[in-house]
Amino acid sequence: MTTTLFSLTFAVAAPFWALMILVPRWSWTARIIGSPLIVLPVVVIYALLVIPAFGEVLPAVASPTLAGVRELLGTPDGAAAGWAHLIAFDLFVGRWAWLDSRERGVPALVMAPVLVLTILLGPLGLAAYLGVRTRWTRARTADPQHLG
Repeated sequence: MTTTLFSLTFAVAAPFWALMILVPRWSWTARIIGSPLIVLPVVVIYALLVIPAFGEVLPAVASPTLAGVRELLGTPDGAAAGWAHLIAFDLFVGRWAWLDSRERGVPALVMAPVLVLTILLGPLGLAAYLGVRTRWTRARTADPQHLG
């Protein structure tokens, strides 16, 4: 079952990445990516891997040591759970960056490589987006208090 869950993890996330990267202006993309629930399938996989091993996982994360984390992630179940953890958070960060980029008017051609970097190396993709977003300011609606 662990191998199946591991294989399923990216498979359930990939359609959302494809929408953000390949068809960012499609009206259905905005509707689908607008929901934070898109990460739920990966979270369910994570839960299926972690809950049965909670007695082993909790000590490793509550009082982490390099040796303890290495031991936990060195098992098939631990590696699969770690992978699901990464995929869930990368997707959540990618979703946030995509939504924020649309509010700021960042071109889709700029965002595509940032999102690919986020899929492959999550924190570096986040850092790249934080750098990119400084070039575009969020569109503001006319606010009478700020017109003075």
